[in-house]
Amino acid sequence: MSMIQVEHLTFSYPSSFDNIFEDVSFQIDTDWKLGFVGRNGRGKTTFLNLLLGRYEYSGTIQSSVEFDYFPYPVSDKGRLTGEILREVCPQAGEWRFLRELAGLEVEEDVLWRPFDTLSNGEQTKALLAALFLNEGRFLLIDEPTNHLDLRARELVSAYLRKKKGFILVSHDRCFLDGCVDHILALNRASIEVQNGTFSSWMANFERQQESELARNERLKRDVKRLEQSAKRSAVWSGRVESSKTGAYDKGYIGHKAAKMMKRSKAIEARRYQAAEEKAGLLKNLETAEALKLLPQTYHSSLLVECSGAAVCYDGKQVCEPVSFALRQGDRIALDGKNGGGKTSLLKLLLGQPVEHRGTVRTGAGLVISYVPQDTSHLRGTLSSFAEQSGIEESLFKAVLRKLDFARVQFEKDMRDFSGGQKKKVLIARSLCERAHLYVWDEPLNFIDVYSRMQIEQLVQAFSPSMIFVEHDRAFREAVATKVIHLN
Repeated sequence: MSMIQVEHLTFSYPSSFDNIFEDVSFQIDTDWKLGFVGRNGRGKTTFLNLLLGRYEYSGTIQSSVEFDYFPYPVSDKGRLTGEILREVCPQAGEWRFLRELAGLEVEEDVLWRPFDTLSNGEQTKALLAALFLNEGRFLLIDEPTNHLDLRARELVSAYLRKKKGFILVSHDRCFLDGCVDHILALNRASIEVQNGTFSSWMANFERQQESELARNERLKRDVKRLEQSAKRSAVWSGRVESSKTGAYDKGYIGHKAAKMMKRSKAIEARRYQAAEEKAGLLKNLETAEALKLLPQTYHSSLLVECSGAAVCYDGKQVCEPVSFALRQGDRIALDGKNGGGKTSLLKLLLGQPVEHRGTVRTGAGLVISYVPQDTSHLRGTLSSFAEQSGIEESLFKAVLRKLDFARVQFEKDMRDFSGGQKKKVLIARSLCERAHLYVWDEPLNFIDVYSRMQIEQLVQAFSPSMIFVEHDRAFREAVATKVIHLN
């Protein structure tokens, strides 16, 4: 067992005037399974890069272990998977790779297949297995669940639960609860380390905020009462002092005035103390304003009908045919393994040319709002994006503000946004579009926990007609009215 000690860490990017970290100190045990949580853009990936020594900073980071990072950069994905894994962990024999892969339900033959023929889930599992075989290293795992299907998330979570010595950045609540024993939280004004799962940390955090909110309300009333008392005492003291003129016993009146002035100063001191205590509260309060959505009502209850629909790749059917009807108010979740045709089926609903069998019919004049998986096309300013998308700029930016966008982000090029911020741009656009049907493809990739819960509450409140792909179990269970399995 050893410690990673962070003392008085301060860091900002050269192009920014604001510090990402300012005089931060904490320590981490290298045996911990540490979940790393915080809002998008708050510095989680930045901190991992600081541990890796990629940026200059002030303060100290001391560690007796070396770090590995996931996702591991694979330069040539056309090489055999076994060759790439031996590059990641040269000292491991083939039997050790096979043992680790078996624990993740990955077939043996992947070692002799080109890496680029593996699904996203298989690539993630293979690289994690090789990285954990590097003995004496501490693994920094940055959002491994993106593009993993539900079953793969369960497998990877169970796999990590058997390991130790890692920091895991993830926003999937069920995934975190399944594999971590400590939480490192990047709050608004502090960093805290706490023993337990994500759910236990969240419950403690919410209790603390509720207690501070109640204390804040009491102090507001106290400050107001003390301000009024101080004013009354000052007025009384002034009146008594002025009554000395022509009075018989000026000494007594002066003593009385001084006593009242002393009382006034004591009240003022108590008021300052209460105000100072109040200022120390709620610095980490996470606010999430309610979002709004204005779905259109379609003239018919039936929006989409699929009959024996099956996606094909190069003439080969990749899933069993499915038949279903999507009616107004339905929120259908598509479930299935990666590569099983979920995204392609959504594209069929959009009218895109996708090889398939069976029929997919959408209602005439049906207006669809689409959130794609891919965010790589986002570039330029938010203003130009709103104009190109045909949405009202002020409304678009107001939605982003509610999704925890700082105003300083509005002037940046979207290429410089974090993964979560880019995804929020696409979701905000969809929320500004009045549609009959909302088609969302893995909308929560990279999105922070608070925004996930915010979007859950939005869907529950406005009940839009939806069909979506999302592997966050908590979100899916909260919003889906039915699940369609693609086998």
